[in-house]
Amino acid sequence: MKEKTIADPSENISITPLLAVNFVGALGFGIVVPFLVTLVTKWGGNAVVYAVIAASYPFFQLFGAPILGKMSDRIGRRKVLLYSQLGTLASWGIFLIAFALPVRVLASFSDSFIGDFAITLPLLVLFFARAADGLTGGNVSVSNAYLADITGEENRSKNYGQMAISMNLGYVAGPALGGILGATLFGEVIPVFAAFVISAAALFIIQLGLKEIAPVKIENTLETPNACHVFGHEHKRSYKLHCEKPDSIGAMLALPNLTGLLTINFLVMLGFSFFYAAFPIHAIQSLSWTSLDLGLYLAVLSIIMVIVQGPLLARATKILSDRVLMISGSIVLCLGFAALISENTAVIYLGAVLIAVGNGLMWPTFMSVLSKSAGKQMQGAVQGFAGSAGAAASIVGLIVGGIAYITLGATIFLVAAFVILIVSGVALLYSPAKNN
Repeated sequence: MKEKTIADPSENISITPLLAVNFVGALGFGIVVPFLVTLVTKWGGNAVVYAVIAASYPFFQLFGAPILGKMSDRIGRRKVLLYSQLGTLASWGIFLIAFALPVRVLASFSDSFIGDFAITLPLLVLFFARAADGLTGGNVSVSNAYLADITGEENRSKNYGQMAISMNLGYVAGPALGGILGATLFGEVIPVFAAFVISAAALFIIQLGLKEIAPVKIENTLETPNACHVFGHEHKRSYKLHCEKPDSIGAMLALPNLTGLLTINFLVMLGFSFFYAAFPIHAIQSLSWTSLDLGLYLAVLSIIMVIVQGPLLARATKILSDRVLMISGSIVLCLGFAALISENTAVIYLGAVLIAVGNGLMWPTFMSVLSKSAGKQMQGAVQGFAGSAGAAASIVGLIVGGIAYITLGATIFLVAAFVILIVSGVALLYSPAKNN
């Protein structure tokens, strides 16, 4: 009876439920972005506390993502997505509890390097909520692995572009909706409650709309035992690979181009983390924007990204190689971050256009290339490992970005631009496999 519910990856499986899951996930998170800085400040924190709370999600994802990715290779993508989404739903419930707690100061700090702030009960609960979400935060990596399972080579770039579009549509509606809901009489509690309801909707979509994919039976893909298995002492890399577990780090890094691709993944996440740590603080404190202003800016950025990842990317992939798209996209993204150093609103919005165009060309292409390099056997493991690498970059970028903004101010955006410039150099080294 159970086997009837499992779909064969070779079937023509609709990716619509997967797109819907991505959309509502981004929508739920995007709702809280515009007012999270204000909320952290209201509960006693400052830029550093905001950065630490923001980094708590990728820190715990660093441990959760690879475990969930490997688990999805064995027990199925849909089942792991259900576990992951249930964790997200629980985390929003914990977030709601923070609003009911008194703002009681547990400890206070004053330092010229990290500034003045207090640790309060609601801040601790908020930290725990983000940590719980991160620990079960394998949604993106498992979704990417699921998409790779059901997508042929000819549709890979297009489908990853659609995945990016669905996520950015969530980021279009989320910040704008969060800014509007946060401006009501009930303040920030209404947007967080909305995120809770949206996460429940995502759980419902996975349960009813997503077909299970039969996990790859790894033991059936291993080679015939050889002398390497018998003695276990061979030091040559070409033989040692056959003795390793097929989803081990050594086996993954031995795949063509994977070391460079994971480096790109780390650097892009690092650059964006500088942006996400510093820009909300910069917008509210230095530019005197409101939460609604910030929400609208992020919505505009996402709208342009949707346009780029739709018709523009579809045309670009027909005339440009993956390598060219990654390099050119990185350079445009670099210019976008550099534009944020200006205090002129028009230039800052120009930066949003450049960020959207650069990331819209580069990131879906990168995800497509990563899935091609992973192959079928290690898709979940590679996506999970990439998720951990990205999480590590986010931890460093968010915390360093928050602290650096106190001393560097808007100069942190030039640091982000330089990091992305390095990405274009690493992308130069990419050489596609002959069968791709």
